Amino acid sequence: MAAVVCELKWLKGLLASLDVVLPSPMHLFCDSQSAIQLAQNPVFHERTKHIEIDCHFVRDAITEGIIKPFHVSTGEQLADIFTKPLGVRQFHYLLRKLGTLDLHAPV
Repeated sequence: MAAVVCELKWLKGLLASLDVVLPSPMHLFCDSQSAIQLAQNPVFHERTKHIEIDCHFVRDAITEGIIKPFHVSTGEQLADIFTKPLGVRQFHYLLRKLGTLDLHAPV
């Protein structure tokens, strides 16, 4: 989430330099409910020491109104098509969600 927040902050700055104002927070979709809860929870626990800096960075972006995290189920995660080997059914489902067309399909 921290890497994506870096990219979103950069994009927001780029758009601001082009006089494009984003009035609402950008949506950040994550399939890990625990990561979302850690980013929104101001209390750190003993087991989260190694990710404390990233959590602060994401939490600051949430409180500043730059991002708003949302949970998306693993079956609906569009990034999986680029990062994981999928079965044929799941692959074609995500492909349709991306809106891609087969240019070589018979008409």
